[in-house]
Amino acid sequence: MPTFIDVHEGFVGVDKAGLQAAHDADLAIEAEEGVHFEKAWLDPVSGKAFCLSTGPSKEAIQRVHERAGHGTLEVYEVPVEV
Repeated sequence: MPTFIDVHEGFVGVDKAGLQAAHDADLAIEAEEGVHFEKAWLDPVSGKAFCLSTGPSKEAIQRVHERAGHGTLEVYEVPVEV
């Protein structure tokens, strides 16, 4: 299954609980698209959030995020890992 990293904007001032709520929203519907969100990170100063996931396609990742309320167009497949 391909691995993806995506980037979100607009999380300025969000705390750990807010990031967890966004992540939980993804987890609640991820199976409907065959996606699994592994981990999420946040920089509340820049407002950037990052997610690591696996799934069948970039579009599947985007659909879950959009439905969960925090869509993004920045989804990158990561085919090489060490």
